[in-house]
Amino acid sequence: MTKERERKTVLVLGGTGKTGRRIVERLQGSGVPVRAGSRSAAEPFDWADRATWAPVLQGVGSVYVSYYPDLAVPGAPETVGAFTELAVASGVSRLVLLSGRGEDEARASERLVQSAGVEWTILRSSWFSQNFSEDYLLEPVLGGEVVLPVGDVPEPFVDVDDIAEVAVAALIEDGHAGQVYELTGPRLLTFAEAIAEISTATGRPVDFVQVPFDDYAAALTAEGTPPGVVELLMYLFTTVLDGRNSHLGDGVQRALGRPPRDFADYATDTAATGVWDKGQTS
Repeated sequence: MTKERERKTVLVLGGTGKTGRRIVERLQGSGVPVRAGSRSAAEPFDWADRATWAPVLQGVGSVYVSYYPDLAVPGAPETVGAFTELAVASGVSRLVLLSGRGEDEARASERLVQSAGVEWTILRSSWFSQNFSEDYLLEPVLGGEVVLPVGDVPEPFVDVDDIAEVAVAALIEDGHAGQVYELTGPRLLTFAEAIAEISTATGRPVDFVQVPFDDYAAALTAEGTPPGVVELLMYLFTTVLDGRNSHLGDGVQRALGRPPRDFADYATDTAATGVWDKGQTS
């Protein structure tokens, strides 16, 4: 890391999210000036409010770009493109974009970052292991039954800690510019197999139940899930999980020089925290 880059702040968008907060913690631990971009920050950042963009970009040299809710949603490329232009005009010289593996719709945003005229790194991530412990799948795991519209298609679940470590390296180290890292775990598992490993780690039954796509969407709607969220989830389950990602990537190994973390280790370590204990609430 050059002295000029050492003096400049790293902006982490989605700084309180699953990947963002881990990146912030690692940068702080390394003594790197860091700013968490989120709606709850002292200087708030909101993708939907462009007036919040310029203030958080002041004095920033590198940006971790995590778009909410997903790069696949309509309007994402236009928003990411506008932010990228402003970031570069504000003096940002390095962009690290969190992208979705197998999401064709995300490629438009990737191309905008790649053509911005500054150093860039793309992190194409598979399904997060932590979705079972820090997201909407936590409650079903606690309830002992995970109901999803997915079958026997295997997925190379990736540990969010691996994503964070790769992101930090790309943000502050040399040698990652111009790289597209496919971030996966070291093996393929179906959702049923992943749930079985969680059950083993917790020492109690956690069942997996497959349901038709339409039934799942109807259940989400009945629970009051916003239509846009239902549409996004159905896209992820019907399109991204159609088998296109049923192969391993070497991004973690290439970026960090070590193998990615295995799902079994994630399950064992997470179970030890107590987050999956019955009676625990999210």
